[in-house]
Amino acid sequence: MKKLQTIVCVLVFSLNVFAQTDRGTLTGTVSDPSGAVIPGVSIEAKNVQTGATYQAGSSETGNYTLTQLPAGTYELSATLPGFKRFVRENIIVSVATVLRIDVTLEVGAAGESVTVESASPLLKTESGEVSHNLTTDQVNSLPVLTLSSSVGQTSTLGNVRNPLQVLNLLPGASFANDNQLRVNGMPSATQAIRIEGQDATNGRHRQYNQGVQASVEAIQEVAVQTSNYAAEFGQAGGGYFNYTMRSGTNQFHGGVYDYFVNEALNAGTPFTDRLSTGDIGRAGQHIRNTQRKNDYGFNIGGPIWLGNLYDGHGKSFFFFNFEQFRETQFISTGVATVPTLAYRRGDFSQALLPQLIMNGQPAMDPLGQPVIGNAIYDPRTTRLAANGSVVRDRFPNNAIPPELIDPVALRIQSLIPLPTNNNVVNNYVIPGYTNFRHTTIPSFKIDHNFDEKNHLSWYYHQTHTVSPNANGFPQPFSEAISQNEMNYTTRVNYDRTISPTTLLHVGLGYFQYNWPQVLQDFDQSQLGWAKNYYVNMFPNIPSTGGAIGAGIYNPGRGGFSPNMGFNLLDKYLIDIKPTANTNLTWVKGNHSHGSTGQNGSTCVRI
Repeated sequence: MKKLQTIVCVLVFSLNVFAQTDRGTLTGTVSDPSGAVIPGVSIEAKNVQTGATYQAGSSETGNYTLTQLPAGTYELSATLPGFKRFVRENIIVSVATVLRIDVTLEVGAAGESVTVESASPLLKTESGEVSHNLTTDQVNSLPVLTLSSSVGQTSTLGNVRNPLQVLNLLPGASFANDNQLRVNGMPSATQAIRIEGQDATNGRHRQYNQGVQASVEAIQEVAVQTSNYAAEFGQAGGGYFNYTMRSGTNQFHGGVYDYFVNEALNAGTPFTDRLSTGDIGRAGQHIRNTQRKNDYGFNIGGPIWLGNLYDGHGKSFFFFNFEQFRETQFISTGVATVPTLAYRRGDFSQALLPQLIMNGQPAMDPLGQPVIGNAIYDPRTTRLAANGSVVRDRFPNNAIPPELIDPVALRIQSLIPLPTNNNVVNNYVIPGYTNFRHTTIPSFKIDHNFDEKNHLSWYYHQTHTVSPNANGFPQPFSEAISQNEMNYTTRVNYDRTISPTTLLHVGLGYFQYNWPQVLQDFDQSQLGWAKNYYVNMFPNIPSTGGAIGAGIYNPGRGGFSPNMGFNLLDKYLIDIKPTANTNLTWVKGNHSHGSTGQNGSTCVRI
């Protein structure tokens, strides 16, 4: 008779797999020297930094599994009356990995022990994903975690060190300036990021990670899966990143750091001369724009110790990190294109191009007249040609009569600065201006071991970035949208050993990203209109972008509106993401059965 199973799952369900959240797994088989399996063996994994212990037992077929182990260095021991105690030291447990450690017990007294200090690595057989694990110490030892240059969300400013830069150490992957993240040829910005096992991917702009990132110095390990993901990671296309945050240990440890950039160490801007800035003594030398970056901070971690009130050695630990990135620039080499004095009068004779060529022949209109590039036609001459086509005549000399220029256009034109030379393009030298960016990332983590069966951890960080995003143009159409982003990320993880063969993990989290997008207020009645149209800001006029040229941006805000946002919160774009996951692992015979729920899902197996 067939066994009937009913599986009811909401959202996500995964069976017969090792759940890979922000933790690692130890598994293996216990046997005697003849190879016969031994059931009922007590298995214990001890974290050598904190003293926390995690217990399990071998099944009737000699198999054991220790899931949900925080990343770190462990000592594995196995005991059973009538056999010597087995000890394996220096086991490195990494995030989202399954490590097989088989145990061989020798007959002997319980007081004797066999210690294995190292062993040759075995072929990976417990999972099929292609993954890499990198610690912060590893990447800090290489020139990888650097202060980057500009990215898409900011103008010319750099950015705090980004933990995603570790991708440059992996085969088949590349990372550049936050906007280009590719793994194994997949489309850029299709990655998924988890902090402490739960989703922390930017829901507003997946390619922009600076606004929601954790501090590099607070990360213990970055686990990167590049292909063959388990089912629970199917939402990631171009890489799955899991950050494990640093915890305190039984010893107090701390550090102070500062990474800096100064223009004295930079090369000058090509084709510039300091003489143009009035620096006569350095004529002939290139201009070096003032650029000052500092990424500094400190951290401290250890046991929670309150003198005679409480001693947390072996039980309670904390880790606090503070990081701040500060950059200041004075930019004096900006160049833009603005309408020439002739263009402002309606004289576009300089803009005329030769006759256009179509299908290899000179282009002609229905009147038999040549079609000239950039020619402007007089709407007053609109009429039908003999073949029924609508035709117009060109303005003589491509000049618009002053009486035909719209008064609103004249008001907008008056807001555009005058050219500083006689060029048609690159005719405006932007006055020197100051810009800055500050990113502050405090983080805190607490771990507490109630006993050998119950473990709790809590993590919190805040990422706050402010910048005026100045571009040298005070006009209301400059789109110098000030930046004031705020991200909150918090996680709570609880692990319980229900029995030697049953383990429970519960994780709860909250992620919020605020991205204000607010231009300066502008009274549209200044343009000759009776009242504001929709909102009190400068109107969007994208069609004039080519005439104004690069450097000023299109007049108006573009596709953004200050009232766009989630939950109808005025002037804010907010990504709110509550998260949760659960995992119950049961070792029975030769199998480890796991039921996994993600993001608040509920799974029931009958």
